[in-house]
Amino acid sequence: MRFILASVCIFVSSGVFASSRLDSVGSENNNGKLVIIHSVKSKESYYSIGRLYQVAAKDIQSFNKAQILQPGTLLKVPTQRPFASTRPVANKVNTAQQQEDGLVDYKVGPKETLFAIARRFNTHVESIKQLNNLKNNSLAVGQVIKVRPGAGAPLPPVESVIETAKPDSDRVIPKMPTNRYGLTEKTEKGIATWISDENLDSSKMLALHKTAPVGTVIRITNPMTSKTTFAKVVGKYTENATTKDVIIVITQATADLLGVLDKRFLVTIDYGVPNE
Repeated sequence: MRFILASVCIFVSSGVFASSRLDSVGSENNNGKLVIIHSVKSKESYYSIGRLYQVAAKDIQSFNKAQILQPGTLLKVPTQRPFASTRPVANKVNTAQQQEDGLVDYKVGPKETLFAIARRFNTHVESIKQLNNLKNNSLAVGQVIKVRPGAGAPLPPVESVIETAKPDSDRVIPKMPTNRYGLTEKTEKGIATWISDENLDSSKMLALHKTAPVGTVIRITNPMTSKTTFAKVVGKYTENATTKDVIIVITQATADLLGVLDKRFLVTIDYGVPNE
């Protein structure tokens, strides 16, 4: 009888662990203990996820700082299982190479791109490409790649080598004036906002500015996303609660190209005005 009960317990435990392999999208090493990365599905709760992995719901909630659960949320499930002996490994993955601490084996899903995976794990495309020796951005469905979550440190910029003139050189490179071609270049930094106005075609790249002449093309840069676009000035804006303290008002189409998430955001604008 004891033998039968022990066999049933082993069968149930192995079944639960097998299911956790199927539902998890990766794993991490936390001081030698296995941490399973679980992608939350619709209607799942801390309690149901805890039952799935045989981990107390309060432990999962505490480990994730009571994060609100939504479909697609990546949740970390702490376990007491050793990392090296029980870490899930996808089929046909070369296990001869030693995995570094903190790396995750991620299986590429349908229509997933390197950009989407990098954003999901809060890292960079170039970081993933370097970890996996990828020559381009192409991925195949079912391909297993290494990802380091949160390793989103910006890659160092490529330094350009500038050759300085020798002291005895008589070659002088003239400095270009900012008012060449009959225009004076201006740069402004401050708050921008986008509006939906029946007098402005929201699908076009248009802008309102206090001083720039109508017809001026302004280059707009969002320093938060490093995205840049251009908009044509079609008039001036009146100051109200929406436009208070802003330097430019743009259409929604322009805001979308800048990757804007909020109604008010920081920008740098550059444009030229005719010389007086």
